[in-house]
Amino acid sequence: MAIVLDGSGLSIEKLERIARRGETVELAPRALERIRACRDLLERKIEAGEIMYGVNTGIGEFSEIALNEEQVRDFQKYLIYNHAAGIGDPAPIDYVRGAMAGRINVHAHGHSGCRPEITLTLVEMLNRGVTPFVCQKGSVGACGDLAPMSQIALLLLGEGQAYYRGELLPGAEALGRAGIPVPGLKARDGLATINGSNLLTAMSALSIFDMQRWLKQAEIASAMSLEALLANLKPYTAQLHEVRGFKGAIRSAAAIRKCIEGSDLMTGKVKTRVQDAYSMRSTPQVIGAAHDAVAYARSQVEIELNGVGDNPIFFPDTGACLTGANFQGTPVSLPMELAGQAVTMVSVLSERRLNRLLNPALSAGLPAFLTRGAGMFSGMMLSQYTADTLIVEQRILCAPASVASIPAAADQEDFVSMGMNTALKNAQIVDNAHGILGIELMAAAQALDLRDFTPGQGTATARKTVRSVVDFLDVDRPLAPDHTAMKELVRSCRVLETVEKEIGPLD
Repeated sequence: MAIVLDGSGLSIEKLERIARRGETVELAPRALERIRACRDLLERKIEAGEIMYGVNTGIGEFSEIALNEEQVRDFQKYLIYNHAAGIGDPAPIDYVRGAMAGRINVHAHGHSGCRPEITLTLVEMLNRGVTPFVCQKGSVGACGDLAPMSQIALLLLGEGQAYYRGELLPGAEALGRAGIPVPGLKARDGLATINGSNLLTAMSALSIFDMQRWLKQAEIASAMSLEALLANLKPYTAQLHEVRGFKGAIRSAAAIRKCIEGSDLMTGKVKTRVQDAYSMRSTPQVIGAAHDAVAYARSQVEIELNGVGDNPIFFPDTGACLTGANFQGTPVSLPMELAGQAVTMVSVLSERRLNRLLNPALSAGLPAFLTRGAGMFSGMMLSQYTADTLIVEQRILCAPASVASIPAAADQEDFVSMGMNTALKNAQIVDNAHGILGIELMAAAQALDLRDFTPGQGTATARKTVRSVVDFLDVDRPLAPDHTAMKELVRSCRVLETVEKEIGPLD
């Protein structure tokens, strides 16, 4: 069933289905009525000679220059040409599809003033698999993602390039093969297509989707390592976290307990220390704090997905045309900085548990570097190096872009969000996090194989899933293929899926 876009109710999960799984979309009939009503208002204002930013004036520093009737006809085309100024590699198709869906949802409110043909063409492009070629870099996150969104808008002129059925084609050819007419751009149409932070918001939404699933897998990896390290499980008691009150910590402790349920470690059969190191006993507080941070970022991203990010904004009920800064990316980029830092923090915690698994002075009797042939073999010694280099890169990427504004456009645009930089950083942070967690899962499975007790039902399932892609390390072998296979296993979320199938949801 198609996902109906009506200006509200566009969740991160729905966006992911549109962006990555090719789910079709529909524009709600009431939304189409609103778009038509707003366009009627705009055309009456143009006919009355009312001066409106970006309609019959220039933009940015040229906003005080009024355009004559002939210039108004051509202005939108040249606006898109001028702003299609990105650089470098193409943005992934899922990012661009997500941005298009977000832009349709903005138009659905009926405050943008574009012709209905513009919105409906974007709908058809999504449904028929025409995805514009968009340079990934070039946006400063205000006035929205102008450069990349302009490459999307080039298709509306029958120009630019687009992917269609696996081929990169000239825009007109891609539209023609898909049977989509070129709508052209009339007054306001171009600016109404580009003046919002839709690409960085789509990228952020997809990162949030991945982060939340990754955090659940971090809980599974934690449970495996805790079992392998013979952890004292009192720090995971529900009452301990309930008296402090943080929702994330309460749910994280519960998830880890659920994974370990059925283990000899919970029955007292296995002797444990009175008190473990912080990297073991503070896991619920740390992963829980990350859950809370990502949940906040999610709330802000979903507000933006369902809000009116545009300029100017028209109000058909009152006839008002208001110019402001609803394109500003800061409301998304600032919480997304926190989300990226949260994932990095949990990655650091993962590496600290990895260290304890590998270090014979800290591993509660496990063989050094998890090998039975110490000296002749080095086991997983170098796995820690790989995790460490990924973490250092994450730490570098945690330097905030949101405070790095550089003025542009003759200081008319003298504060920008740099939200695209935040979105790009987070994509790499999450990519690294998949690798780091994969290495911990691999080490934890190796350690559990070296123990002689009954593990929890959830951790046993996770170990079995790891073993489906990586064999026990009996004698040394090149580990790069194993590391890469584990990274892809985490990215696929198969560990999460198999564990939840066995023991139920971890939420």
